[in-house]
Amino acid sequence: MKKVRAIVSICMVSLFVVYRLFISQDASDDHRYKRGDPVPLYANKVGPFHNPSESYRYYDLPFCIPDKVKLEEKKEALGEVLNGDRLISGPYVLDFLVEKDSEILCRKKLTKEEVAQFRKAVDKDYYFEMYYDDLPIWGLIGRVENREETEDPKDYKYFLYKHIHFDIHYNKDHVIEITARTDPHSVLDLTEDKEVDAEFTYTAKWKQTDILFENRMDKFLQTSLPHHLEIHWFSIINSCVIVLLLTGFLATILMRVLKNDFIKYAHDEEAVNDHEETGWKYIHGDVFRFPKHKSLFAAALGCGTQLFTLTVFVFLLALVGVFYPYNRGALFTALLVIYALTSGVTGYTATSFYCQHEGTNWVRNLVLTGSLFCGPLALMFCFLNSVAVSYSSTAALPFGTIMVIVLMWIFMTSPLLVLGGIAGKNSRTGFQAPCRTTKYPREIPLLAWYRGTVPQMAMAGFLPFSAIYIELYYIFESVWGQKIYTIYTILFIVFILLLIVTAFITVALTYFQLAAEDHKWWWRSFLCGGSTSIFIYGYCLYYYYYYARSDMSGFMQISFFFGYMACICYGFFLMLGTVGFRSSLLFVRHIYRSIKCE
Repeated sequence: MKKVRAIVSICMVSLFVVYRLFISQDASDDHRYKRGDPVPLYANKVGPFHNPSESYRYYDLPFCIPDKVKLEEKKEALGEVLNGDRLISGPYVLDFLVEKDSEILCRKKLTKEEVAQFRKAVDKDYYFEMYYDDLPIWGLIGRVENREETEDPKDYKYFLYKHIHFDIHYNKDHVIEITARTDPHSVLDLTEDKEVDAEFTYTAKWKQTDILFENRMDKFLQTSLPHHLEIHWFSIINSCVIVLLLTGFLATILMRVLKNDFIKYAHDEEAVNDHEETGWKYIHGDVFRFPKHKSLFAAALGCGTQLFTLTVFVFLLALVGVFYPYNRGALFTALLVIYALTSGVTGYTATSFYCQHEGTNWVRNLVLTGSLFCGPLALMFCFLNSVAVSYSSTAALPFGTIMVIVLMWIFMTSPLLVLGGIAGKNSRTGFQAPCRTTKYPREIPLLAWYRGTVPQMAMAGFLPFSAIYIELYYIFESVWGQKIYTIYTILFIVFILLLIVTAFITVALTYFQLAAEDHKWWWRSFLCGGSTSIFIYGYCLYYYYYYARSDMSGFMQISFFFGYMACICYGFFLMLGTVGFRSSLLFVRHIYRSIKCE
């Protein structure tokens, strides 16, 4: 009972902290203005439109800075920095209800180097991102023309937009909406390497609207992925029906086979062993034999349990509306804080499992648990952050932010991990096995090739992957594209379906393995449960080569795409592997309790 209370307390503290971080610090604070009041405008970043990970500071490009604009960097939260946001005072002055018509921003003589820098940015489809009263503004900085429609680079023309038209909607004393339009006729020719005189201008028009301030973010909900919600729901329901029919079909077969097994073994007991035992009952003395490398196994279970808890908490926050569009950095902050606060779950799960299986060096097991997921993630981060630093990208975390994360790990994650480990070590519960384990293991008979670990993992991963295949495309478009994803209800349904299918297919394969008198099911069930992550990473290759190959480019973007997706898939492997093993353990305990084992 004390353990349950401790876990519930950790969960409540985690939810309270995250709630205070996001709900009490809403990015859509009630800003009220009077005519002529300055409205904050911040320039965020620029970068290639098709390389979402490759972003730079706005003024890394030689945009002109008006004399009346004082550059001040906005103090950002941890999640905003992790998201690559670097907000600084924007060049435009858009006071409340003050209209401007072809206002001169500045005049500047662009050098040859600056012309070449702008031309390179236009060639890579650079976009700019700003925030006006916490409302996002996007636009392309220029365009490329090829009127001859040839592949010869000499026929390409490069133009930089000189004029931006702002349409701003207001309701009483609130800013409701803003859009930016570039004038295709007001451009600067950057084709030749020569100095160019440039005059940048902008226009601001105000229009009244009936949209309430609290509903001003609904626009982004309507334009989020997917565009046709009814078709999307239909495809998800279709996938659910197909998967549930397949699992139901397999469940029916499995239940009938188990029923026949129970009747057969009950008849054998009445016949007083007229013939030798066969099938899964034959290995009852070996099925609960502890697995090899039990310290690593316990650490994997601990990390998988924590990642599962983290995922559930993030879904709860998403379903209550915390991650609304352009709540900058909210998701990254939630992941970081919840992961730190739930590290006690990792320590308790891993150490208790390790000690139940007669482990003696629980301290070494705890160190292994703490580094099993964080270690590879930290190494990948160091490599990718070094790449981002070499590119001078905003994706590179500042030293101060890195130190904050390190201090969180030292003073929050590690102590909770140790406390959880101590609680797990002191738990007096032993491993509940319905059958006694023999002193010497039985020899496993020679099995067909398709009963090996790799073929079983391939079969186990395909069905769960087919349940989430449709949703993966939309998630990739959101994470690795410029799209918005807000349909968290559908995503949660798909996640539940993924858990159900993973648990069932792992249980089915575990039964077939035991029926073949192969008692080494511990690691097999974990590997089969986590094999879906291999299919997800395979989908990364498919997505890159068939959806984004012509768009994503450059070493940095490719490194970020495959590097961070490898970390995500590794996390899925640990989480789904834990689900598969726990489901198989419940199943194995159930069937061996249902028979009489000598």
